[in-house]
Amino acid sequence: MKKIEILAPAGSFDSVIAAVRSGADAVYLGEKAFSARSSAKNFDDEELKKATAYCHIHGVKVYVTINTIVFDDELEKLKKAIISAAEADVDALIVQNMGVARLAHRLVPDLALHASTQMSIHTASGVKALYEMGFKRVVLAREMSKKEIEKCCEIPVELEVFVHGAMCVSFSGRCLLSSYLVNRDANRGECAQPCRWGYHLMEEKRDGQYFPVFEDDKGTYILNSKDLCMINHIDKLAEAGVTSLKIEGRAKSAYYVAVITNAYRMAVDWHKKHFGEPLPDWISEEVFKVSHRKYCTGFFFGHPKDCQFYENGGYIRNYDVVAVIENCCGGFIYATQRNRFFLGDTLEIFSPGCKPVIVKPEKIFNEEHEEITSVNHAMMKF
Repeated sequence: MKKIEILAPAGSFDSVIAAVRSGADAVYLGEKAFSARSSAKNFDDEELKKATAYCHIHGVKVYVTINTIVFDDELEKLKKAIISAAEADVDALIVQNMGVARLAHRLVPDLALHASTQMSIHTASGVKALYEMGFKRVVLAREMSKKEIEKCCEIPVELEVFVHGAMCVSFSGRCLLSSYLVNRDANRGECAQPCRWGYHLMEEKRDGQYFPVFEDDKGTYILNSKDLCMINHIDKLAEAGVTSLKIEGRAKSAYYVAVITNAYRMAVDWHKKHFGEPLPDWISEEVFKVSHRKYCTGFFFGHPKDCQFYENGGYIRNYDVVAVIENCCGGFIYATQRNRFFLGDTLEIFSPGCKPVIVKPEKIFNEEHEEITSVNHAMMKF
């Protein structure tokens, strides 16, 4: 199996550290301006330099997103963002606008350009056109089958595909629903995710009378998508010829980044040694240990029949992060609390590159070395 890059999201410096420690080959992140995830912390000039230096020390690449719609009166701000990324020594810019691509090539001609999934590139001819324009990589639209991806892989350019995370009911994030309903533009990184909301039907002459779209008094989530998960199909992605496996989640926690990046790292490494064999259950089960919606495989195996979920728009959360381990010594774990738990609870220790370790504490002590039966104070040492 040829080398495949694992590309992790990073909405904060904590997520950068989590991605690097968990085996990412590259991270993608946004500057404070022009990021399609405005809800993430994102990075100012100094933070970007710090994050890039940290990644490069560990042999990890950094791609910066400038992938929102840009208006003419933002040109000077855009120039500063492009130059700032170049001065931070990032490895590529991810852009969705041809004018931005042209400006970046003029300002920093040696900086690689990646075509964002926001370009909705879904054909080999589209990939070829971008290749001939000088793009180093194309991030393909999510709405593509294996056969269509294989055709694109005939073009001598790097191809990146999404393998995990939230999906959009619209075509590669081009939705205007949020903008219309609450004046928050998804194409400026401000999506309120109205596709996750519950809806009823109202007849125009019966104002205030709401009718369920289905026979259910809770209404229906007619636009709600499941989450994408390709953890069990790494070998098929490799067969298709893709360069990079992209994990969605710049607005999510460092814990999410760590667990999902680690799962895909272990899956790729497994297939390097056992290509074509099913993953061990303990690897594929890792993706269920973060907050997620129901999973599906998107369009990869053809037109999807099960990518929408109408019952609710919420997340499945069966696991909690209860603590961060600071040290292990003399048979004791020294840690800092994140969520309450009790003596007798079964805990699982997560460590990058390793099978999770199950532990059931025999005794718990607070900082005064007093025995306790619960760890119930925020950030307490125990």
